[in-house]
This record gives sequence, C-alpha cells and structure tokens, in this order.
Amino acid sequence: MKNKALALILALFTFTSIGLAQDYAFKVLANKGNNEVKSGESWQPLKTGASLSKTDEVKLADNAYIALVSSTGKPMELKQAGSYKVSDLQNKAGAGSSVLNKYTDFILSSNSAEAKKNRLSATGAVHRATETAAIDLILPDKNQHSGIYNDQAVIKWDGSKASGPYVVTFRNMFDDVLAKVETPETTINVNFGDAKFAAETAILVEVATKADAKQGSDQHLIKKLATPEKQKVKTSLSEIMGEVQEETALNNFILAGFFENNNLLIDAIAAYEEAIQLAPDVPSYKEAYDEFLLRNNLKK
Repeated sequence: MKNKALALILALFTFTSIGLAQDYAFKVLANKGNNEVKSGESWQPLKTGASLSKTDEVKLADNAYIALVSSTGKPMELKQAGSYKVSDLQNKAGAGSSVLNKYTDFILSSNSAEAKKNRLSATGAVHRATETAAIDLILPDKNQHSGIYNDQAVIKWDGSKASGPYVVTFRNMFDDVLAKVETPETTINVNFGDAKFAAETAILVEVATKADAKQGSDQHLIKKLATPEKQKVKTSLSEIMGEVQEETALNNFILAGFFENNNLLIDAIAAYEEAIQLAPDVPSYKEAYDEFLLRNNLKK
C-alpha cells in the first residue's frame, strides 16, 4: 500500500513538472521591427521578454528579426519575413540543453524593467576610480572580476575627453613592457595566447594619447584563470556549448550571459561585441550591452 502511495506521489510530481516545463514554447530574447504575435484571435505587438505558447503564431515584418530560445534550450533566429506557427517552430527546434535556460533567464531578468528601475533608484552607487582619468578604460577595476577564460579579448575605452591616436600599453607584474599598440580607434582586439603574452598569468593594461602620455587611463589588471578555475568554467560551458557553437548574434548574446553569470566580465564584453558585430541593426543587443556595462560599473 505504501509503495502504491509513493508511486502515485511520484507520478503526480512528474506530471506537474512536465506541465510546468511546458508552460511556454519559446521566450523572446531580442526583437527588431514591427513584429506581432497572435494569441487567440487578435494580433498584438511582439515584445522582448515575451513567452510564446505553442498555440501562438508570430508574424515577422520585412527587414525584421526575432531571437528565440525554446523551453528545451534551443536558440533560434528568425530573419525571413512571414508568419510562423509556434508549434512548427517548436518541432523544428527539437531538444536542446535545458541548462541553457538558466542563462537566458538570467539575461531576461537582468534586462527587465524592474531590474533597470532598481539600478536607477539604487543609492550609494560605487564611483569608479577612473572618473578622474582622462580616458575611461572599459574593464573591471583592479582585483575585481579581472579574470579571463578565453584568449581573445576586446579592449575598449571612452576617449571623449582625450582625442587619439592612442597608445595601448601592456605590462607584466614587474612593470616590464610586453607590447604597445597604436590606434586611432577606441577599441582593439587582443589575443592573450600570443607569444608575447603566453608566459604571463597577469597582465596590466593602460591607454594614453600618443601626443601626451599623461592624458591616459588608470592601469587595469587582466588575469588568466588558473588551471582548476579554467577547468571548472570549461565543464559548465560544455553543458551548453552544443547549442551555441554556431557563430550567430544570438549565441554570442547567450554566451555573454553565461560569462557574466560566472563573473567573467572581460569575456562577456567580447561576446557582446561579437553579437553586435553580427547583428549591428538589432537594437536589443546594443541596449542589453549598455545595461550590462552600467550594472557592472564598467561605464559611467
């Protein structure tokens, strides 16, 4: 009798779990254009963050874009104008990695209206030390989330108070110069797997104008993860990597959420930059990137 009761409880739990898992078919992570969703009989404007039921239908306008992630953890981009039944999209998506939804939910909650309201109303906000510097380097402050998982990084700065060309200087912890890069832009891509950086576990970076070295940024630390830390991140990343291997704006957006969730802000910056490069006309990615910089005190 006890076994039957236990079996009934387990069956009810399983049924409830399945029902909860199927409350929605997709969530909208990014959206561009006058797109619409039909729930029931009427069409309504489609909004970023919306949940789509399998009985819904979406209409993609001309030159528009929708980024979706299924309840089973499968990313999907819609770029071709037309109407799509969500049930058909669900069948096309198939099974994915349910772990992926942890990061998509993190992205949506971090960019929600409530999250933005809380950030704007917060008191006693931390002021970055770089506020007095002529150049504001968009990197974490010293010893705070300065770790990096990937070799590739984007070094970016606000040069509104100091015009270029600029000189980016990389040093080791003994203050020896490892490399200097001159550029008229306010961003450079760096490969920390390159021979000149390969032996270093910690690198200091600063930016100054070529005309006046005193017109520059504070020094910031970039620290390669130690092997145990890197392996831990690699293990977590492997749980979703099968779904985000393709080089798309949406996949990089999801990776940005993964890296931020793991306090790897430098990797998140690179992922956001790649997402915007792949979809420069989708405002959702630019808005999310800006919000990311603000909530992590990387931008004033």
